[in-house]
Amino acid sequence: MMRSLWTAASGMRAQQTNVDTIANNIANVNTIGYKTQQASFKSLLYQNLQSTSTNNSGAEKPVAAEVGLGSRVAAITGDFSQGKLTATEQPLDVAIEGKGFFQVRMPNGDIEYTRDGSFIVSPTAQGNLLCTTDGYPVLDQNQNNIYLPTSHVATDVVISDQGVIGFPDASGNAATLISNGYEVRLGLVQFNNPAGLAKTGSNNYAVTVASGTPVPENGGANITASKVHQRYTEGSNVDVANEMVNLIVAQRAYEMNSKAIQASDEMMQQANNLR
Repeated sequence: MMRSLWTAASGMRAQQTNVDTIANNIANVNTIGYKTQQASFKSLLYQNLQSTSTNNSGAEKPVAAEVGLGSRVAAITGDFSQGKLTATEQPLDVAIEGKGFFQVRMPNGDIEYTRDGSFIVSPTAQGNLLCTTDGYPVLDQNQNNIYLPTSHVATDVVISDQGVIGFPDASGNAATLISNGYEVRLGLVQFNNPAGLAKTGSNNYAVTVASGTPVPENGGANITASKVHQRYTEGSNVDVANEMVNLIVAQRAYEMNSKAIQASDEMMQQANNLR
């Protein structure tokens, strides 16, 4: 009976993590660029009650007697499927259609990655710095900060579907922004295993051994380049109906484990009351 108590308790702990994951998905249903997560489980060790035995005729039984000791969370994986693109009419909003990530520089100098393309500009001595809503600089294809010249109105910026940045010239045509002798474009990268990225908050991800090193889209071998959409943002890929169903299933599983604990407790109470 004590085994059943601990086994059911492990199931409750696992389902609590499952509910936490689902709740986080629902909470981020309106978060730009959010990717839904899903908890997966695996069984714990099995206790061998009887490895081999024989029947009445002396022949060995074909199966052993083993009892499982519960479950635990094996992984919480991210679903990086494409989110819905929403028109915003904001010239500094950019959405990615594809597997790419924007590069942003953190205050400690590290580079992190995001799908959140809701950008703003911050005036500096070098020009209007293109950055995220948290103030982190957005990087170009050479991992340099992107400065929009103060000679142009920042909201007049034109971003092509390849991420090339420019401004209208006197004829009304988009003239490419040049910096240090090269055309400036958004530095998009891809990962062999994006689910292995570490989530750092604020819609950002950090590289891990599991994710692999970032591969630049411009010139990367065997890479299908993403398409950039100006004046759009990518919504979360959370399916609310699916999350509500998962929440009900997790709640029922939690309830069944609690019932198993209650049943074990009643059995122990009856055993204690024997005279």
